[in-house]
Amino acid sequence: MVTQTEKTTSPKLIMGHPAPVLEVKTLDGTTWKLADQTPKNYTMIVFYRGLHCPLCEQYMTSLEPKVDAFKQLGIDVIAISGDTMERAQQFQEKANIQNVPLGYGLTLDDMRRWGLYMSKGHFENEPALFSEPALFLITPDSRLYYANIGTHPFSRVDFGYLLQWLEYAIPKNYPFRGTES
Repeated sequence: MVTQTEKTTSPKLIMGHPAPVLEVKTLDGTTWKLADQTPKNYTMIVFYRGLHCPLCEQYMTSLEPKVDAFKQLGIDVIAISGDTMERAQQFQEKANIQNVPLGYGLTLDDMRRWGLYMSKGHFENEPALFSEPALFLITPDSRLYYANIGTHPFSRVDFGYLLQWLEYAIPKNYPFRGTES
């Protein structure tokens, strides 16, 4: 059994600071690199648990019809998991995801670098280790603007509420928060 002292820790990410490096393969056959993104306002990265998670299916299904609204606000979207390409394809088909680009193969080092919580699989269909959900907004110059890092499958940001907040925040040039700790 792994004890608490044997587990590695992840950095606490500070808003306004550079985002960690991130590069993943996507189901459209390309390699997505955060450093190459050029959104008008933000890149939204949604980390999801993977194929084994019915809440992820529900969550991504709720994002699917809102992608155009995010794009209208100048926000590019990607959803990423540690699943293999095959599992990501199964997830895409099962959840009928057509508008949300799906990245796969997130490594344990990536999960740690991004400060994601990780869980051991406890049920038959779960991977041995996977990340819990998180959502980040990254500025066009690759700085962390917003983070919501969950510890359980049910700790997720509501996309409708996030859209409302961003409709308010973007025109007001809302400042970075969480910069002092």
